[in-house]
Amino acid sequence: MATMGLSKGFILDKYFNELQKFWDTERKLQDTASSNEAATLHQRLRSLSSELVTLRSRLHVSPPPLPPAAAQPPSGPGAPAAPPAATAPLPPPRPKPALQDAVTPKLSRLTEPVPPPASVLRPPLPPPSSTCRTVEDLSHLEVPLTEHAVMRCLHSRFQDHQFYTNVGSILISLNSYKELGNALTLNSTRTKETSDQLRRVVREAVRQQSDTGYPQGIILSGASGSGKTYTSMLLLRQLFEVAGGGTETDAFKHLAAAFTVLRSLGTAKTTSNSESSRIGHFIEVQVTDGALYRTKIHCYFLDQTRVVAPMAGEKNYHIFYQLLAGLAPDERARLHLDGHTLCSLRYLQGGDLRQNAAEDAARFRAWKSCLGVLGIPFLDVVRVLAAVLLLGNVTFADGAGIEVEVQGQEQLQAVASLLGFSAAALRAGLTTRTHNVRGQLVKSLGDANVASMTRDSLAKALYCRTVATIVRRANSLKRLGSGSGTLCSSDDSHVHADAQSAHASTVGTAGSRASKSMSVLNSAVRHATDGFIGILDMFGFEDPRPAHLEHLCTNLCSETMQHFYNTHIFKSSLESCREEGIVCEVEVEYVDNVPCIDLISSLRTGLLSMLDVECGLRGTAETYLQKVRAAHRSSGRLRDPPPGEPGTFAIQHYAGLVVYSAADFLDTNKDSMPDDLVSVFHKQNCSFGFASHLFGTELKVLYSQDTVPRGVSFRISPTSNADLQNGEEPVSTLTQDFHTRLDNLLRTLVHAKPHFVRCVKANDSEQPLLFERTTVMRQIRALQLLETVNLMAAGYPHRMRFRAFNSRYRLLSRSRLLHRTDEKAVEDCRLILASYQNTLEPLPADQQPPCPGWALGKRHIFLAEGTRQRLEQLREQIRLRAAVLVQSAWRGWQVRRRWPQMRRNMEHRQRTKAGLARPRPQPITGTPPPDVPERCEPSAVQQTCSLFGLDLERPPPLPPARAYTVDGNRKLGYPQERLMRLNFPEDGSGSEAILLKGETVLVVGASSRRGHLLVQHGDQQVHVPHQYLELKLPSLTLPALPPGKL
Repeated sequence: MATMGLSKGFILDKYFNELQKFWDTERKLQDTASSNEAATLHQRLRSLSSELVTLRSRLHVSPPPLPPAAAQPPSGPGAPAAPPAATAPLPPPRPKPALQDAVTPKLSRLTEPVPPPASVLRPPLPPPSSTCRTVEDLSHLEVPLTEHAVMRCLHSRFQDHQFYTNVGSILISLNSYKELGNALTLNSTRTKETSDQLRRVVREAVRQQSDTGYPQGIILSGASGSGKTYTSMLLLRQLFEVAGGGTETDAFKHLAAAFTVLRSLGTAKTTSNSESSRIGHFIEVQVTDGALYRTKIHCYFLDQTRVVAPMAGEKNYHIFYQLLAGLAPDERARLHLDGHTLCSLRYLQGGDLRQNAAEDAARFRAWKSCLGVLGIPFLDVVRVLAAVLLLGNVTFADGAGIEVEVQGQEQLQAVASLLGFSAAALRAGLTTRTHNVRGQLVKSLGDANVASMTRDSLAKALYCRTVATIVRRANSLKRLGSGSGTLCSSDDSHVHADAQSAHASTVGTAGSRASKSMSVLNSAVRHATDGFIGILDMFGFEDPRPAHLEHLCTNLCSETMQHFYNTHIFKSSLESCREEGIVCEVEVEYVDNVPCIDLISSLRTGLLSMLDVECGLRGTAETYLQKVRAAHRSSGRLRDPPPGEPGTFAIQHYAGLVVYSAADFLDTNKDSMPDDLVSVFHKQNCSFGFASHLFGTELKVLYSQDTVPRGVSFRISPTSNADLQNGEEPVSTLTQDFHTRLDNLLRTLVHAKPHFVRCVKANDSEQPLLFERTTVMRQIRALQLLETVNLMAAGYPHRMRFRAFNSRYRLLSRSRLLHRTDEKAVEDCRLILASYQNTLEPLPADQQPPCPGWALGKRHIFLAEGTRQRLEQLREQIRLRAAVLVQSAWRGWQVRRRWPQMRRNMEHRQRTKAGLARPRPQPITGTPPPDVPERCEPSAVQQTCSLFGLDLERPPPLPPARAYTVDGNRKLGYPQERLMRLNFPEDGSGSEAILLKGETVLVVGASSRRGHLLVQHGDQQVHVPHQYLELKLPSLTLPALPPGKL
């Protein structure tokens, strides 16, 4: 591109210009009303986004990119020979003495080849005597690599309480259920020890983000109950310790409070996991210059049906049980929950009714305190939660007439009181529907079934919108290091403002900008374009009986994450080797799950697309199943339902066969509620501001016209203003919204460097420290760990550009041997590899590995996992030696600079008798030595106290008032004559005598009152404060002079 060779200042100007165009196009897109114009603006946004990404990459890469001549060597008689496409023999090492003698001794000590340590010598596999317990990386297992070998190694490490094992750069985490009962929050994992493997994952992500500036993603995947959430909390805590200032910072406490609140709201008990997270999290941590800048939580809430109908053997969300166990009696009465238990609440009695009341009460107290940390009123949230619980007890029955009878008037009144409007308004919103028939508004009364569905829609809407509000509040943390202002999660105005101000500072400037302006520009671009470190904890694979639409979306997400893993680990490595002509001895065969993803989410014939079409046609579950079976008759992933289960279908997922019940697919997918119910929450009818805020966007659109209600529908889940329309149905369904958000997540992950953590549960019964081989083997096959081990052990999973390889590993070769030019980049790679090969011990011919550990392609150098690890170890050793050399030279210079003074001090100490002690000053000649005070014996002290009646445990009493006054160096006794400085008392009230100012009075002694003197006035004594009196100076009598002396 033309911007490659441009100066940085010009690229910055172009970047801000393109950024301004991007914002303007976004604003136009929000205001447009034409579909054709919207499509044009979308295309414009895509092109601008591509240009911005290109410019950002140019800003982050300081040296110029590799020219085409280096990427594709020229051909001709005078051109250098092209590098071989496959592995080529390395050139023999050049003779060493000539160049080594010319280098200074210290430089030669630094750059000479490192002696091969035992940990980096070939072969990369451990010696035959090593056991599985000592193997921390499965790619170092002894051949042959089989499932049994992998299982034996994992089992041995599990017995030694080593639950983390590497497969190259991929981490395997075994859930041992040692922390069963843990709340799985940042606070609950604060005291847990993190392993070295997790610490290495975080440090590698921080290092790569700091070096390259590109986003990093730590992706956790596995079945439900495999410990993804617990591991993500450990990773997030470790990330704060590395780049966020530790766990005592305000940012960590704020985020810990947010996760404590969200865990109670988003966790429920399922058949396979007692702490199943029903909300997917993507934690985006912005890191700038190696320090945490801000955090943002993206939530993916799917399981709305659980709020109103938990499955048999499962539970509703934990917060409801904690609410009933932790509320005080007065709070229960205020929330109309007096007398209600788990068995009396309809939304809870359908699931598991077992409860640990003490644990739930303790978690509720922690949840309540964390709401205060986030600044969310506790009473507002519990009013909504109590209203959701009581809504389930409001039932309907068809009456004799057209009206619907409400059964449970007390609960209806209680719900209306909690939400801040009248019971009549709530009843009308639940039972009345407005229809737009050819421009005419028609009101109708629904039957009991419609009213019950509307009631459940309201309960789900209140709950999921409360969760969304709390997430927005959690993301409103102030930026770290900012002085003022609150930053909303979905608001990028701070980036825009910084970029605009920086861009304005460059307008009209000359080519040679001042360093201060460039610093401002660099800071603005860094804050606007810096990558992030994301921790993804999405839904795990589930196999409930029966499975519903939410489980289909959950398993689609799990399938997508598995495909993302296959693409980055297997497909990209194998296709890159094939494109550049690299022949690998081991051909890794992996199972591609693209057919299953296409079955569910293809654009026209996917199950979700066909479901949306059927919802638009107002079809039924039977017609939907007929169309699905007809469209996918030849698909190998869609299986026939089990006998005796009509209305179901089965899908062969990557982790097993799952049977889905399509009975409630259409109702769940519609995800709508009528505007008759939404209008009840307007401020004209509702006095509860928090409840009105939950529907703020919908109310704004609804009341933009005069006619309310007018027969429109809104989504149950929160919807942005751009996604609303004034029609009969909302813009998107549940599956469309989920698919869109999943696509956006994938776009984010595609531009990030992934770091995979594969989570495996040790057993299906949640027993601590129980290793079930069948359960672990099933997950190993599903996650394709054996194929990953084979690729890491015998393939080329890593590839680097020639320049990137030279830049990182040039320390391994002598600096003067390298050319450091783009045209000689391949030759420099060979020199570095030759130096690396000299550090390896020679092996017999019969023990030579099948591949040398690297291969030179057309544009990349391909590395085996063992070779990459040894290169990294050698690099760290050389860097450590260099650091030690620099430190020793600096410390030696410091000591030599201070040596004269140190030598004088040493000689002075040697001349003294006390040795190293400070010499004692000699007494003056003729002065007698001081007497050494003798210490009193304890017995003598005790006798003295007994003699004078003193108590060592209590202080002595205060002495009595003195019978005299001290004036300067005179001691004056009583009585005394004094002058009144003020009238006493000043107001002349009371029965006491009045002493006038300037009057001479007689002081007879000290008063019993503190700070007073006793004055004799007539026949009575007055207590006068001492500040009212002053001493009367004696009159001076001059002696008479003799006559004649005047």
